[in-house]
Amino acid sequence: MAYDEHLAERLHERLDVDPAVHARKMFGGLAFLTNGNMTVGVHADELIVRLPPEAIEAALTRPGVRPFVVGGRGMRGWVLVAPEQLDDPELDGWLAEARAFVGTLPAKPGS
Repeated sequence: MAYDEHLAERLHERLDVDPAVHARKMFGGLAFLTNGNMTVGVHADELIVRLPPEAIEAALTRPGVRPFVVGGRGMRGWVLVAPEQLDDPELDGWLAEARAFVGTLPAKPGS
């Protein structure tokens, strides 16, 4: 599956300045990992966002947000955000939320 190269570039512009962040192809798209923990990604033309489990319910009430489902199974702690909801301030907000949560997780070995 192809993914939105423009959205991927927008993420690169914002995240490549952090040496703890690395991009890797996953889920048929592109994922950005912080200290080995997936933080955000691009799936088709949508943004994948990692959030604390207790924030998912509220996130799903926001426009253009739906659960992230892989192989028919919902991924706990993840949402997808539609491209029409990703102007720069919205994208920056989602990145801030994801990075704040992932910053609380222990680094993965070898990251």
